[in-house]
Amino acid sequence: MNNKKILMITGDFTEDYETMVPFQALISVGHTVHAVCPDKKSGDTVATAIHDFEGDQTYTEKVGHRFALNATFADVNVEDYDALIIPGGRAPEYLRLNKDVIAMVKYFFETNKPVAAVCHGAQLLAAAGVLEGRKCSAYPACQPEVELAKGKFVELPVDQAVTDGNLVTAPAWPAHPAWLAQFYVLLAK
Repeated sequence: MNNKKILMITGDFTEDYETMVPFQALISVGHTVHAVCPDKKSGDTVATAIHDFEGDQTYTEKVGHRFALNATFADVNVEDYDALIIPGGRAPEYLRLNKDVIAMVKYFFETNKPVAAVCHGAQLLAAAGVLEGRKCSAYPACQPEVELAKGKFVELPVDQAVTDGNLVTAPAWPAHPAWLAQFYVLLAK
């Protein structure tokens, strides 16, 4: 697998595991990952949250670690990147309101470059209008947004993932082994 340059767009209250695990895993196999957030620069941090499934009607939320950004959002030129990662958590709710973020997401679909989104990352995909006719898994509460964006919501066990063309998606962080494995296949093409 040759070294790819990957853009990770994140923000405050991103899901801790959905940000840190892929960031570290991709670096560990030789890829370069630039984590950015609107209005922040390299060295700034974002707050993370730990979402867990403890038998309640929805996930629980606890304070996570601070995640250090290693690139500056304002300096990003999407043409320099081979792939995109969109972690879940509450960050996509905020990120989908940023026109520059939306343009970045659209670019990766227009150029058919690999995109990996997990959990609430589907909110950003829906807002960017890139799901029409595509299979997409996400946290179950995002099903209406996927379907309103004319995507085909795929209900999967929490530890599984689905790939449709250049897009790999999963319901939540327990799917990291499947989600990352499928993303590695896209990166190797």
